[in-house]
Amino acid sequence: MKTHFIAIGGSAMHNLAIALKDKGYQVTGSDDAIFEPSRTRLENKGILPAETGWFPEKITADIDAVILGMHAHQDNPELARAKELGLKIYSYPEFLYEQSKDKTRVVIAGSHGKTTITSMILHVLNFHQKDVDFMVGAQLEGFDCMVKLTQDNDFMVLEGDEYLSSPIDLRSKFLLYQPNIALLSGIAWDHINVFKTFDDYIEQFRKFVASITAGGVLVYNEEDAEVVKVVEEAENYFRKIPYRTPEYEIVNGKVHLKTEVGNVPLSVFGAHNLLNMEGARHICHTLGIMDEDFYEAIMSFKGASKRLEKVERTDNGILYKDFAHAPSKVKATVKAFGEQFNKDKKYGFLELHTYSSLNPVFLEQYDHAMDGLDEAVVFYSEDALKIKRMEPISPELIRDKFKNTDLKVFTHAEDLHAYWNTLDKTQGVYLMMSSGNFGGLDLTK
Repeated sequence: MKTHFIAIGGSAMHNLAIALKDKGYQVTGSDDAIFEPSRTRLENKGILPAETGWFPEKITADIDAVILGMHAHQDNPELARAKELGLKIYSYPEFLYEQSKDKTRVVIAGSHGKTTITSMILHVLNFHQKDVDFMVGAQLEGFDCMVKLTQDNDFMVLEGDEYLSSPIDLRSKFLLYQPNIALLSGIAWDHINVFKTFDDYIEQFRKFVASITAGGVLVYNEEDAEVVKVVEEAENYFRKIPYRTPEYEIVNGKVHLKTEVGNVPLSVFGAHNLLNMEGARHICHTLGIMDEDFYEAIMSFKGASKRLEKVERTDNGILYKDFAHAPSKVKATVKAFGEQFNKDKKYGFLELHTYSSLNPVFLEQYDHAMDGLDEAVVFYSEDALKIKRMEPISPELIRDKFKNTDLKVFTHAEDLHAYWNTLDKTQGVYLMMSSGNFGGLDLTK
């Protein structure tokens, strides 16, 4: 099969391109910018474009599938050529469905926790040498590529994202998967650049639940009121399995899960991670993994990339980085950090980086998000606001929305870095929350 990727350099797109190359497909692609690690990984597979840019002449009549990434625009010249030739154009999730439509599809969805839960499931299955196809949004220990596609596997585990499928397909990605088994971890308004109201956002999850195949299974977080409401309103037939935070205790700084088979020591911490773990346990059970086997495997799970991930520093300071940027994620991460390091001085840094997090209306959601930290810092770039064509935001507004008068606010990277350099990283513990990089801050030293 001959495939061409428009915007091959994306974090998701390049993983799919590699998976198809490994499957024996002929793969080509284009992009106007390709960064690391995508560049090296594509180069190692022999599918890195010779030069950046868009080249309509690459689109030929013998291409079986054109896969369109969100980074491309509707007026992309390669897209125009593909339409002109009448080629089959797929979004990323649409193509994944085509690859898995004859398999049992397990889709993990929710505003938060979906990457971690998917990672936990894959870790357990890998530990017990249960081979499945998969797609997950973070780098995992023991996995070379974040997409795996085979001819023979019976199951495919998919991280289900509610964001748009492609520039020409404005459906939420997870609506294309038609799950046989699904999980819904939580609902908290996000992506307000696309979903202008909370009800519009919730509607995507209503549609997701409605897309579960007849007689399927839904594992859901019964501690989330919005999730419960969506599940109770559903009119289609499926089996419902609720889950909640399991009992645990912290002994000598290590979390122990209280289970019927005894206390299970874990390598991760935080009530939200244990809630995620309980959801993963139920999904693994539907896939034939008994509880004892689940606990045996989950003890060695160290977390998904950038999800409360410990950073090795040259000075042995204790520092964790987390992808948290949405309000619900920030609150859960700060709470977990405070519980784990309750006797230490806690420094927390948050970078407001996304369109939603920089929207004055959405900022209301961050009220008290940094409470529990001894030193709380928020950074956002005034230049980023200009690039996004957004109105200026004052530090005073940030403190007001966070309901924290002691909050330190920086709007220029050099000022943030200067403050960072005044801190002795061997004193106290540090939590760095961002989907960016704090203006190029080196967290290792």
